Amino acid sequence: MSPIAFPPKTISEQGRAERPGLAGWLLAPALGWMGVFFLLPLALVFAISFASRGTYGGVEWTVSVANYLNVIDPLYLKIVLRSLALALATTVWCLVLGFPLAYYIARLPARWQGVWLLLVMIPFWTNFLVRTYAWMFMLRTEGLLNTALIGLGLIASPMEILYSTTAVLIGLVYGYLPFMVLPLYAAIERLAPSLVEAAWDLYASPWAVFRRVILPLTKPGIVAGCLLVFIPSLGAFITPDLLGGAKTMMVGNLIQHEFLVVRDWPFGSAIAFVLMGLVLIGVMAYVKAEESDRGQKEER
Repeated sequence: MSPIAFPPKTISEQGRAERPGLAGWLLAPALGWMGVFFLLPLALVFAISFASRGTYGGVEWTVSVANYLNVIDPLYLKIVLRSLALALATTVWCLVLGFPLAYYIARLPARWQGVWLLLVMIPFWTNFLVRTYAWMFMLRTEGLLNTALIGLGLIASPMEILYSTTAVLIGLVYGYLPFMVLPLYAAIERLAPSLVEAAWDLYASPWAVFRRVILPLTKPGIVAGCLLVFIPSLGAFITPDLLGGAKTMMVGNLIQHEFLVVRDWPFGSAIAFVLMGLVLIGVMAYVKAEESDRGQKEER
């Protein structure tokens, strides 16, 4: 009996057979880079967070959880809560200011959208530190803002804005507003105008059009923008340091202070991981809520 002859593999079948090995080789450089320059330093910082501070600084390898317990001290807990409040306020203000701007840009003719997007991204061409120093000159007592308001007769004496929570909030909103506008623009630009027009034809009110049509369809852009703004503003340290001074310390400033001034690396590492844990908890809570909402919609 002659052996059974199987048909030769097609090109697509050969590609599927070779793809797993090829994918592994293609991923190897990226995985190696992430392992050496991200996971390894992260593991080292995590290990240091359980150590103790030496007498003259440095690290003593005595395992202890005291560093994490110190985070809930009222002094440090106040700084963490202030950072959360400022990051949340920054995210809300960026969303309030960025959504109308992104909607306006997305509804412009195509030739003008690129111009407006270029204007949004122009601040990235200048160093963030230089831009923060510029805000210091604008917000100080003899700065541009107070001079203009006094010249217009709106105030009689200069306002004390610099080195306050308000100045920090202004700097954070200015610095991270483009991170909100760009994902919002991408989401709104994909929104079909016919859906909004259909809502108007059905006599929906402006608030109903926004709440029932625009908001749900642009939700991915809103979530992406909020994450891109909240996470870096929570760990910001340049803006609070320059615009807030010693009066408005955030978690980023506290970590910098523990590492570079106090030289308490274990406690600074513990604060960094607590900050990372707060961010991860928020992201995981959102992902779980999205999965639950998606499951309920599929059941319906």
